[in-house]
Parts: sequence; C-alpha cells; structure tokens
Amino acid sequence: MGVGSPDDIVESVARGVDMFDCVMPTRAGRHGLAYTRFGRVNLRNARHADDPAPLDAGSACAAARDYSRAYLHHLMKAGEILGMMLLTQINVAYYQELMAGLRRAIDERRLADFIGEVKEGWARGEGK
Repeated sequence: MGVGSPDDIVESVARGVDMFDCVMPTRAGRHGLAYTRFGRVNLRNARHADDPAPLDAGSACAAARDYSRAYLHHLMKAGEILGMMLLTQINVAYYQELMAGLRRAIDERRLADFIGEVKEGWARGEGK
C-alpha cells in the first residue's frame, strides 16, 4: 500500500482511509528505530549510549516506560534479538495507541485538533 509511517497514517485517516496493512513498525524495530509520541528515535545513535531516560515515561507500553534508552541502545549495538523484540513491541504499541486516539477523536468530532496535538508532539522532538 505504501502507507505506513505514523505521519502517513495520520494524514490518510484525515482523508478518510480506515484500514492499513504495513510492516513499518516491525521493520523499524528490527533496525533500531522506535516510534514515540515525541517522534522517531534511532536507538543505534551514540547519543543514547549513556541516557538513563525511558523512551516514553507516559506510554502504556511497559517496554517504552521501563527500559532505558542506554539499555535499548546497548541491545541494538550488540545485535541482541531482545532489542529488536522490545522495539517491535514498543512500535506496535505506539501504533495501537495512535489509532485508538484517532478513532476516539473521530467519535468526539475533534479529529483536526487531535492531529494538531499529535504533530505538535512530533515537532517538539523530545524523543530524539
């Protein structure tokens, strides 16, 4: 389908698309990329090597909340399968949270506001 990044999904939902099938969250996780409310985070980047902060302390996903960026960075650099598994879990959970938020916003007739809030979070870039 060619649509799979969180920004593509948000834009597609705004245009009425209601079904997606993509491998983006799992593929990204296998390559060290995490999706968060604050944008994408490349856990292979050396800037995370000593960072004790979680990816997203406010996430419903235990892996995003409970593991440090430094630990996730270490797992990816060491080629540990656990790193790929955790990042895949984090990404799938983020996509589920994003879609739940989009559905809720549609039900509440506040889709444009919700999309603005999501994009604002990504623009802050706190995830990087």
